Amino acid sequence: MGQSLLQIGLTLCIVIAITPLLGRYIARVFLGERTLLDRLMNPIERSFYVITGIRPKDEMTGWQYARAILYTNLCMGILVYVLIYYQRLLPWNPNGFAAPKWDILLHTVVSFVTNTDQQHYTPETTLSYFSQVAALGFLMFTSAGTGIAVSIAFIRGLTGKTLGNFYVDLIRAITRILLPLSVIGAIALVRSGVPQTLAPPVTVTTLEGGTQYIARGPVASWEMIKMLGENGGGFFTANSAHPFENPNGASNFIELIAMLAIPAAMIYAYGIFAKNMKQAWLLFWMIFVVFVILIWVAVGGELQGNPLVNNALGVEQPNLEGKEVRFGAAQTALWAVTTTTTMTGAVNGMHDSLMPSGIFVTLFSLFLQIIWGGQGTGTTYLFIYLILTVFLTGLMVGRTPEIFGRKIEKREIVLASVILLIHPILVLIPSAIALAYPFTLSGITNTGFHGISQVVYEYASASANNGSGLEGLTDNTLWWNLTTSVSIVAGRYIPIVAVLLLADSMSRKQTVPETPGTLKTDSLIFTTVTAGIVLILGVLTFFPVLALGPIAEGIRLASGS
Repeated sequence: MGQSLLQIGLTLCIVIAITPLLGRYIARVFLGERTLLDRLMNPIERSFYVITGIRPKDEMTGWQYARAILYTNLCMGILVYVLIYYQRLLPWNPNGFAAPKWDILLHTVVSFVTNTDQQHYTPETTLSYFSQVAALGFLMFTSAGTGIAVSIAFIRGLTGKTLGNFYVDLIRAITRILLPLSVIGAIALVRSGVPQTLAPPVTVTTLEGGTQYIARGPVASWEMIKMLGENGGGFFTANSAHPFENPNGASNFIELIAMLAIPAAMIYAYGIFAKNMKQAWLLFWMIFVVFVILIWVAVGGELQGNPLVNNALGVEQPNLEGKEVRFGAAQTALWAVTTTTTMTGAVNGMHDSLMPSGIFVTLFSLFLQIIWGGQGTGTTYLFIYLILTVFLTGLMVGRTPEIFGRKIEKREIVLASVILLIHPILVLIPSAIALAYPFTLSGITNTGFHGISQVVYEYASASANNGSGLEGLTDNTLWWNLTTSVSIVAGRYIPIVAVLLLADSMSRKQTVPETPGTLKTDSLIFTTVTAGIVLILGVLTFFPVLALGPIAEGIRLASGS
């Protein structure tokens, strides 16, 4: 136990240490300042601009930026759909896999193009190496790059700058951040024992004389962009619980840091853009403190174990159901909190086997979406709450709310409200429909309170573009594939469009001179109020679901029934 807690502390300390380093680098990339990769990447980028006809100096409005994202993502989705559909004719298909059913293929493409990576299929028996690496791997880079680009555009607009050019931001996010870090990380994973090969599955003879096929592939390169880009989709069905994706403590540590690195650094990068490092650090520590509290709740629940099992055995032991012994209860709980707060969605243990406190934490993280949050988008949600806090506090003192010297008016509040309301709509309405037909639609295998958590988690994961699941659901059906696809698409693109329009509106406002009565947003008091508003809004919106799911399950478990 002591060693596990020490490992958790070491992970958190390294995240704190690398945040200013990576944050400063990200800011330099998007401010157009010199970086170490300029000599290598500048000629490549210029050639790409010439070939595609992109004019990098052209600035975009909010609508233009949003349309560029929608058109680009649509084209990439169609391309990948076609590649997977015809995978039997393409190379790197040693098993001769044919095309999946249309609904699972649609769900898979929608999921990966939106950075969700929710998987209703079995990767080892469904997709070829080409489909995994060249098709879905391509989307893992572009979807993560899109999230970073949106975040940077929003920060620019919020601080009074023009939004920039989506194509330039996307390319720079991939070539300057995601690609080089993925190469370094993949090499580190190979050194820790993760395979990287295009060889076919290994055929072995079992002790009983039967034949077993052991799947392998270019796992290390997939695994790194999966974590670094907050993608989360597994090369194997067991995801990062599989020994080929995450063989030991070293690989587990690398992947945890990869999940947290960019979301934490984006807050620091914001401080450089806004020229207000004090506010950036206050926001960082606000998120960090909540993150540590969530870890404490989840890890504590897993270490205490299941009271029914402990009472029956007459011993006190951690909850090891659904855990990999090489990681243990504490590291699995840390991973569960990290993967849901960062919206990565990868798992190194089965979330369905978490104690009720762990399920509460993971659901709570999916509902809030700002405790680190998704790739780039978590930063934007954080500042949406910041705008609402300024608005509410301004009303309390009878002043027109302002942020960064710009007034917050009706248009900004309407757009902010759309961004925050779309998530509960996409989670609660389809969950209610599925729960109304528990056998014909939802496919619940665990009745009672846990079944409610399973259904709500699936839609919350889809709408938040997380991709993980409690499992226990018969989710590879037409109902689940289509309804979660709707939640994924709407949960991704409606907030992105609203965020860009809000940023565009803020960038066009005239600055208001600061007066003694201007609300200071870089104070400890304001940051504390922001944390309170975030928690209140998150808890109030989803409290009935939490009460009927993990809270009720925890009470029943504690009572011994």
